[in-house]
Amino acid sequence: MEYQLKGHQKFYLVIKRLLDILFSFIAILLLGWVILLICILQKIFNKGTILFVQERVGQHDKPFKLLKFRSMTQNVNHEMTSAQVGDISNYTTKFGRILRKSSLDELPQLFNVFVGQMSFIGPRPLIDKHEDALTIQKRRENGSIHLKPGITGLAQISGRINLDPEKKGEYDGQYYQKISFGMDIKIFFKTFFKVIRREDTEKKPN
Repeated sequence: MEYQLKGHQKFYLVIKRLLDILFSFIAILLLGWVILLICILQKIFNKGTILFVQERVGQHDKPFKLLKFRSMTQNVNHEMTSAQVGDISNYTTKFGRILRKSSLDELPQLFNVFVGQMSFIGPRPLIDKHEDALTIQKRRENGSIHLKPGITGLAQISGRINLDPEKKGEYDGQYYQKISFGMDIKIFFKTFFKVIRREDTEKKPN
């Protein structure tokens, strides 16, 4: 059953968007030299494109183009999920391993956030195929499909490697029902410590 947001939650979504614009703009300015350096190193060490661009399901079930630094070989099927690829290390470039371990491959998503396709915190953007389709169906049922996808989210800090697709969708529904500034701060800091400790680094092919 789809949850209906309360008045204060709708107001917070407006504030959340303004914060996304502000902090993504600041992050792009501060990390612009890192982004440029990675682009240069990508051209030196990796053959093929600098960016990995893939269609994902966005807010209100609308597709958008998600951006990442490419960390895998050029010949990997962009429509495949991690489960289909199998051992990702067999397809990851040497420089790509560094990007994935440090989560620097996610930096281009700052531009997705800035233009309004994503948020810093929200349900992870998925492909509407294979096992991801089960998670997306759960989002449609509980209403969390109406949120902007996030760079990180409640499911990701709750054990993203071991969660089955339906459970991920349930966590997205829980986030939708309890969305607040306090919850976003909690998710942000838990994500930060997971990245520092290199925990639960499951990712899609890129």
